[in-house]
Formats: sequence, structure tokens, C-alpha cells
Amino acid sequence: MTRTPTAMDALAERYFEASVELSPLWMTSLGRSTRQDEYDDLSPEGLAAQQRLVDATLAEVDNVPVADATDAVTASALRERLGLAAQRHQAGEDLADINNIASGLHAIRETYDLMPMATDADWNTIARRLTAVPKAVAQWFQTQLAGIDAGVLPAVRQVDTLADQAEGWIGDNGFFAELPARAQAAVPTLSATTRDALVAGVAEARQAYAGAVRALREQLRPLASPEDGIGEQRYALASRSFLGTEVDFAQTYRWGIEQVAELEARQAEICAKLRPGMTVAQTKQSLDQDPAYLLYGADAMQQWMQTRADEAIANLDGVHFDIPEPVKRIECMIAPTHDGGIYYTEPSDDFSRPGRMWWSVPQSQTQFATWRELTTVHHEGVPGHHLQLGQTVYNKDLLNSWRRGGIWVSGHGEGWALYAEQLMADLGFLDDPAMMLGMLDGQALRATRVVIDMGLHCGFTPPPEVGASHWTFENALAYFNAHVAMDADVARFEVMRYFGWPGQAPSYKIGQKVWTDLRDQTRQTQGAAFDLKAFHAKALSLGALGLDTLREAMLG
Repeated sequence: MTRTPTAMDALAERYFEASVELSPLWMTSLGRSTRQDEYDDLSPEGLAAQQRLVDATLAEVDNVPVADATDAVTASALRERLGLAAQRHQAGEDLADINNIASGLHAIRETYDLMPMATDADWNTIARRLTAVPKAVAQWFQTQLAGIDAGVLPAVRQVDTLADQAEGWIGDNGFFAELPARAQAAVPTLSATTRDALVAGVAEARQAYAGAVRALREQLRPLASPEDGIGEQRYALASRSFLGTEVDFAQTYRWGIEQVAELEARQAEICAKLRPGMTVAQTKQSLDQDPAYLLYGADAMQQWMQTRADEAIANLDGVHFDIPEPVKRIECMIAPTHDGGIYYTEPSDDFSRPGRMWWSVPQSQTQFATWRELTTVHHEGVPGHHLQLGQTVYNKDLLNSWRRGGIWVSGHGEGWALYAEQLMADLGFLDDPAMMLGMLDGQALRATRVVIDMGLHCGFTPPPEVGASHWTFENALAYFNAHVAMDADVARFEVMRYFGWPGQAPSYKIGQKVWTDLRDQTRQTQGAAFDLKAFHAKALSLGALGLDTLREAMLG
């Protein structure tokens, strides 16, 4: 199927290309080969340039004719995403960028995970980009100070955490120091010129990050806020940015608490059959030591993830989904960092770089319990992010470039991935009770996120079991550990994420509810004619959208 591009497509294309032109980091993500030895302008002036483009595009949308249903979705998405960006910029929220998972310092480093590393020329490009790190770090720090001047203060806890992380990246066994050895392993014939340039670039990057660590601790920390929560007014804008819709926070907070209780009850039923006489916590501890579900070493975990991901693609293709040929390839990777996160990176536009699932394994973790990780493979792989994002990249003949590669809304994307976890159970792929328990444990994790994130930042009273009148990091971590089975280091990383990235963590569970409600509403409307495969095909053909726009597109 093909579609003739329209005037609305042309507007979206112009905006997309102009946005990409402002961002070499985005070019890397898209798999483009130009300006790969540069960084974005991360200064306040760079943000202002992005906003001028947003304002100019918004001014055009209402004057462009809507030719068809696809145009209507594009126009709605442009108004919602760009309008929100304008509001965030006016409030100074785009200046604030300090947390433990998605700061500018993370982005400066993480771009190397996506760069080609197969040839001498590839590593020469990496060496040149490393020499650009000092300027990028300095611009980013300038923006953080501008945010403080605007009254948008980071939390002391996040400043400390980011400084500790960056210090790890520049250690003798850290990410940057290991790059020359990785280059030599990838290209045994690496030229002396490239090797020397790489060593020099690494030294510059490490020095720049060392300076950032000092500045965070000595210059920025004294200016940071001792308060972790940002308040309901700021939270409302943050929540919309991750959802593309507005929610009733008090009502959603209560729903989150109810979800935690409901998911615990379902887990208790399974545990009573798996390990009669044991509590839920004891059952999980028992499974963590069960040889049937244990893997040792990151390499073994990587191989297991790859096997399970390939199996899911084979089982679902042609039966529950029609998976395009390029999307049938996924690479499961161990990340070159040790922060504790698990994430997905989409394929390049031509699929020469496949979609990849990454696990940043903490250095202390050498043992892996597969009973709880299969659902993560489904979340990050198929039918989760890899199918969703890979399908969007594939849809060149249906969607303009902005619709395919210019939008990411967490409530849509992460909501789909969480919906995908439950879907695998509904379709009968979790017949092992231990694996079903792992899925429910993952669902409980996302419900717990709603409670902690929304409770902290909106100032809601914790559930009675917390035994306190307000949320602190310590009681939030205790609440988390009471409801989720997770390695101690990863659990701490998770809770720190909620404290420093307001509104993102609840988007998973809220988004899942929207996806489930849309499916159920469509089934009710269509009756006997309802086809789940067709519902999914329509949903995936739309690309990423804010949740209000998604509802309009699916139900309109």
C-alpha cells in the first residue's frame, strides 16, 4: 500500500528535517552518516533555536489543508506535541536536565552505543566526536545554571547521583577508558593514526566529564533543592509530556494503590501452587535459587535473551501479527555501562542497524533469574518496542518522516510494551507458572511506580503500610522492595529514577490502561466482527502518538 504525500506531510517533513539538522545526536539515532563527529548545541541558545522552529511550525498548521484521515492525525499530533513543547519552554522546564537515567550527560555518552564500529574509518569518526565532548558538556552545564536562574531547581539527590554515575564512566575501568581496547578488538588492523586519535579523544572526554563531576558537586550542588518532589503544578506539565493527555492525579494515585493490591493477590494465588506454604517473597527467593531458572554471567544472559526474542518473533509472525521481514531481526546486547537499566534502540531508517535490546548490567550482578526476565524480553522485543518501533520505521509508504521518526510519547510506547507483556500471557505463551509470576511481578513494578512517583511529586499521603505522613527516599525504597522482587542495586536505581524523572514512570501503567480500554471499546463497538490482529495492525500503522490523538485515531 502506498499513499500520495500531501501538503500536511510536506509541513511535517520540513519540520522533521529542520529538527534533525539541529541535532547530530538525532542523526546518529536515525542511522545517518553526516555530522557524526559533532554534538547538538546543548546551550540555552540551542534550545531557543529549537523553540523558534516549533513556533514557526505551529503557526503554519492551521493554514494547511487536511486531505485525509492520515492528515487529520498528523495535524492533531503536531498541535499536541509542539504546543506542549512551547509550554515547557515558556516554563523553563526544557532547561532542567539532571537525573539518573536521561540527562544530557547520559545522551553525550550513549550516542557511542549507536555509532558504527566496524572499520578504521568508523573509529576515526568516534575519535573526532570525542574531541567535541568538552564543548557539549560545557554547553549542557550552562543550561543547568540557566535553569536554576529561572527557578527550575534540580534536587540535591539527583545531582549527587549523576555525579557518581559520571565518575564511574571515566574511571580506569569505565566506558571511556575501555574504548581503545574495544576498537582494537573490533578492528585488529586499526591504524596507528586512528588509535592515537582515539586515545587522545578519550583523554579529552574523560577530562571534560571529570570537570563536570567537580562542577556538579562544587558549583551546582549548593544551588540545588533539598526537596525531591516538584509539586503538582510542575508535575502536570511533566505528566502531559509523557502521556499526551491529562489525568486526575488523586484518582490515578488511588487506582495505582488498588492495582498493587490486585496484582499481589494474583501473585499469591500462583505462589500457593508453586511453593505451597511459602509467602510470595519466599517463593520469589526460592525461584531466584532454582537451577531451572538460573543463568551465570552476562554472556549467558545475552544468549538467552536473543533466543527468547527470536522465539517470540517466530511464534507470533503470521498468526497474531504480520511482522515485516526487516523487523524479524533484533540484536540483544549487553550495554557497555553498568547503571542497571534495560532499554531498546530502534533500527536505522534503512535497517542496516537493527533494533537492539540493551541491558546495562550492574558490576555486582553475575547471576540472573530467567523467571522474571522473560516478560522483559517481550516488553523490549516482540510484541513490545521492537515490533512497535520497527513497524513504524518500516511504514515509509504510509507515514511522513516526522510521524515515523520524530515522535516518542512514553504513555503510547511504554504503554504498548506493557500491554504486550500482558498480551503474551493472554495468548498462552506464559504457561510456566513461574514465568507468569515474573510477568505479574513486572506489572506490579509498574503499578508501584504510579504510587511512588505520583505520591512523591504531588505530595499525596503514602499508603498506611508505609507508616509515614510523607514520602522519603528511604520509605519509598522500602515500599518498592515490599512489592517488587529485584536486585538491590537495580531497585535503588529504579526508585532514584522516579525521584528524578517526574511523570515518566507512571506513563507505563497509565498507557497500558489506555491501550486495553481502546481494545475493549473497539471490541464492544464491532461485536462479532472484532479481529484482534486487525486491531493491532491498525494501531501499529499509526506510529507513536499522544494518547488523546491515539484515541481520536482509533475510535474516530
